[in-house]
Amino acid sequence: MADIVETAVAAGNFKTLVAAIEAAELVDTLKSAGPFTVFAPTDEAFEKLPEGTVESLLKDVPKLKAILTYHVVPGKVMAEDAAKLKNAKTVQGDEIKIDASRWHLHSNMKVNDAEIIKADINTDNGVIHVIDKVLMPPMEMKH
Repeated sequence: MADIVETAVAAGNFKTLVAAIEAAELVDTLKSAGPFTVFAPTDEAFEKLPEGTVESLLKDVPKLKAILTYHVVPGKVMAEDAAKLKNAKTVQGDEIKIDASRWHLHSNMKVNDAEIIKADINTDNGVIHVIDKVLMPPMEMKH
C-alpha cells in the first residue's frame, strides 16, 4: 500500500491539495507512521474557493498550514467510527463537526459543511475521506 501523500498523488484529482501540502512543508508529516485521517478536498473543491484564494494561501505558509492541518485528525477514523461521533479534534487544534444523521439513508456524511463523497480510502499510514469543499478553521478575528 502507499502512504497518504502517494495515494493522493496517484488519485490524480488532488493536485492542488498535494501542491499545498508541499508548500506548507507537511509532506514528511503525512508520510510518517501516523496514523492520520485526512479529509481531502478534491481539485474541484479548491476551485469553489474565491478566485485568488489558493494563490494567496500558497504564499502564506502559516495560514496554509493551519487550514491543511484542520483537515487532519490524529488516528485512523473509518467512516463507520466517524458516524458515531458528533465532532473530532483536528491536528490544527479546533474541532470539526461530523453529521452522519442521514448516513443510514445512504446520504453522504458531512464534515462541517462539506460532504464526504468517497470514504475509507485505506493507506498504510491512515485513511482518506474525499470531501467536496475545503474546510476553513475558525480564524481569530483581527482587530
